[in-house]
Amino acid sequence: MKTKLSTRDFVLLALLLAALIVLGMVNIPQPAGLSITFNMIPVAIAAIALGYRGGAIIGGAFGLISFLQCFGICGYSGMGAALVAVSPVLSFIQRFVSRLIVGLLTALVFKLTADKLNFYVRCVLTGFSAAFLNTLFFMSALVLLFGHTEYLQNLMAGRSVLAFIVASVGINAVVEMIVAAVLTGAIGAALRKARLIPQEI
Repeated sequence: MKTKLSTRDFVLLALLLAALIVLGMVNIPQPAGLSITFNMIPVAIAAIALGYRGGAIIGGAFGLISFLQCFGICGYSGMGAALVAVSPVLSFIQRFVSRLIVGLLTALVFKLTADKLNFYVRCVLTGFSAAFLNTLFFMSALVLLFGHTEYLQNLMAGRSVLAFIVASVGINAVVEMIVAAVLTGAIGAALRKARLIPQEI
């Protein structure tokens, strides 16, 4: 494992960070204050190209941008604004820490498939996993950290936790996973052809 980032690595990280900022502005609002987001695609690409370190850096960057959106920076999250008013610390954990962990786990998915699947299929699976894990961790943290609050209780409207999650992210999750899988596969293959991702990965 490399101990230093190369110039190519820094260029790729800068491109992925720029993509995160742009994607943060184009979220598609959905009911319950949530939105469809494709920010897990750069996280998946970073995990593929730079392993755990890349997944952690871009995953953490996504989490930080998500947290800043609670304050209207790099976009705006109505749910985030409501929850950060309840507890900035818990909001930070939900939005930043969960995405950092997802970045690491996404890199793990790519690594574990190294001897089992070809590069393109690994990229598709990694993109799918990134979106799936993001939804899983984000919603789990939302319910665990804020399930007792009046804001979330009003959103749940007496439904069970499972019913609330399915109703809130059902369409979001499906769209995000399909798009992340397809685009991560295509982008990963293109970056490898352009030699921004080493051939030996």
